Amino acid sequence: MRHARFLAAPLVALVVAPAAGESPVPDHRTIGPPLAGTRPLETPGDLASQLVDGADRFLRRKLDESVAGRAARWHRDFSSAEAFARSNANQSRRLGHILVRDARASAPGPIEAIQAEGRPSYRGDGLEIRAVRWPAFGDVTGEGLEVRRDGDARPIAAAVVLPDADQTPEQLAGLAPGLPPDRQVARRLAEAGLRVFVPVLIDRTAAPRMGGATMTGREFLHRPAFVMGRTLIGYEAQKVMALVDRLTADGLRVGVFGYGEGGGIALYAAALDPRIAAACVSGYFDDRNDVWRQPLDRNVFGLLDRFGDAELASMIAPRPLIVEAAGGPEFTFAPGQGGAPGRLETPKLETVRAEVDRARKLVEGLGDKTGIELVVSGDDGRGPFGTEPALAAFLAALGAKLAPAGPAIQAPPPPAEAIAARQARQVHEIDRHTQRLILEGPDERREFMRDLDASSPAAYEKSARRYREIFETRIIGRFDDELLPPDVRSRQVFDEPGFAGYEVVMDVFPDVFATGVLLMPKGIAAGERRPVVVCQHGLEGRPSDVADPRVENPAYHQFAVRLAERGFITFAPQNLYIFEDRFRTLQRKANPLGKTLFSLIVPQHRQIAGWLKTLAQVDPDRIGFYGLSYGGKSAMRIPPLVDAYALSICSADFNDWVWKNASTNSPYSYVRTGEYEIFEYDLGNTFNYAEMAALIAPRPFMVERGHFDTVAPDEAVAYEFAKVFHLYDARLKIGDRCKMEVFDGPHTINGQGTFRFLHEHLRWPEPK
Repeated sequence: MRHARFLAAPLVALVVAPAAGESPVPDHRTIGPPLAGTRPLETPGDLASQLVDGADRFLRRKLDESVAGRAARWHRDFSSAEAFARSNANQSRRLGHILVRDARASAPGPIEAIQAEGRPSYRGDGLEIRAVRWPAFGDVTGEGLEVRRDGDARPIAAAVVLPDADQTPEQLAGLAPGLPPDRQVARRLAEAGLRVFVPVLIDRTAAPRMGGATMTGREFLHRPAFVMGRTLIGYEAQKVMALVDRLTADGLRVGVFGYGEGGGIALYAAALDPRIAAACVSGYFDDRNDVWRQPLDRNVFGLLDRFGDAELASMIAPRPLIVEAAGGPEFTFAPGQGGAPGRLETPKLETVRAEVDRARKLVEGLGDKTGIELVVSGDDGRGPFGTEPALAAFLAALGAKLAPAGPAIQAPPPPAEAIAARQARQVHEIDRHTQRLILEGPDERREFMRDLDASSPAAYEKSARRYREIFETRIIGRFDDELLPPDVRSRQVFDEPGFAGYEVVMDVFPDVFATGVLLMPKGIAAGERRPVVVCQHGLEGRPSDVADPRVENPAYHQFAVRLAERGFITFAPQNLYIFEDRFRTLQRKANPLGKTLFSLIVPQHRQIAGWLKTLAQVDPDRIGFYGLSYGGKSAMRIPPLVDAYALSICSADFNDWVWKNASTNSPYSYVRTGEYEIFEYDLGNTFNYAEMAALIAPRPFMVERGHFDTVAPDEAVAYEFAKVFHLYDARLKIGDRCKMEVFDGPHTINGQGTFRFLHEHLRWPEPK
């Protein structure tokens, strides 16, 4: 894993992968018969590349299948309007859980007029426009413009108009260039008699963040929020619903109109909040199966398990929903900058039509009152947003009529520095809120884990089952597919004085296989059973880095070879985290399904461990796991869910993982690096590394830590480990099973205390 690449001596050189096309055993030399009980392995080419390609095909198929799979999770009752609303309640709670966890004030706060920097509020052309802010949640406020007819004390209704992320409220109100008068949606709705609010959204401006990787402001806020069980989408929807709180308390009917990114916020807000009387979604409505191609801030964990745009539309019905097929924002964030690559394009008209048709079919039990209307801008759905048919339909739903567009407002645009200052305030408030959540995380996790029974190891093991189930289903993500018969294939690739080496491949799921290198010590007597150590490489690594006697990688020091020379059987799997964006997009494809890379890696290891247990030379009760860097990350996630692993050693990775992932203050933070796939949803409230280690307990657990490892400072590692040792030693009274060795070195296998730990707990004598 490329930890802390910004430091003077980055560790990239320690984990450099072979060139693309190179295999764990580059020339595939078969120097002997396959391992007994396996078929000959004859697959040519780079197995690691084929592994990633197969996982990609599997996940793309799961994305395609998700649409049909959602039906089993919905049970709509069309017997009455009340019954229909009740039948959607569970879905609304689920959507709220993944989007809007933070409570708004029980009493809606005031909408405060503020002095806009550089100029006063505008009055003219029959309009009054003023800068406003309102409380949203915590210490976060919404900010933007209010637009209304001058002197109109009795507006017909209210509307929240959400621009695209790269538009300003001033553009939609007519105070800044960029849109002709007939497309100044906020102004046109105000001219029709509505009280209109235009919130500012976080924009897509790309810049280096925290002195590190270049990414958009939206991605910068999304990364830490995701770890804390939040999303930027949810934060911005909360700002809308806080406005709805105030406006409905004032007795106004409220509609939402959104374009581009604002269209998505409008769709989510209307699905969540039944008080929103009507919605118009422009330049956004689409099939979400390619959300993994889009900017990272649209990554909502588990969304497609239940919700596509059609399902969200069904939650709005029978309230009016106008879908405007219009030219959406075009945006590209190219790879290689550190942020996640992403692209926005205008939704294809045929896809929009299909999704609207699907939405109507979902609610056809409502008869002809589904409320879902499609308006096409231009001949091909690529025309301007805010067309008169769309605006007229939206206004009609709120009891108003569209008026002719007025002339362009003759007013100087707001100073650029004022727009930038407002954006900076909004970024700061959201960032401050998420950082406060990190500080509250330990208390949240302590409360979450309170049902662990440490009265005895047996009682503990029983109580931990529930938490392992939560970890697998809610955090890691579990595919319900049955494991295939392994059909193990192998070829001998090493013949050393002390051991033979075999390249091994076995099936896991359709298109998904597991592969690695097995080192089998020579001289194992008939009937003798040896312990196994599964030796896991790190980021961009290969089995050859740890198990090839011809390769000396300074991060790994051939630790699988060294252990085989000590008499252990070793197996070095090829994990999926290789080929940079190729594997990182696997995480992007998995997350909308409520899954992760480890949703595939865990079944691979179940298959590996299950096969190892069948070997005549293996003691099935003495299989340990030892991984470095991303392999250490694996050591925290795989053994909790693979019972066959009798112990786990985390090397060069253990630390306060939530802080490392979500802090926007620490120079060690992943918020500032190129590992955009590293973030895991809701860890901050559930499983930091101490809690993951608690899922390994009461099995032996060890941390290997170099003083000069730039993954984290010593104090962060010690802080998190102290909680683990307290569980083992003070509560479970098995402190001898929990160790940490700190050595005077960098991000590397030390192989001293860890080797002794393996000998002790896998019950294999140390060499004399």
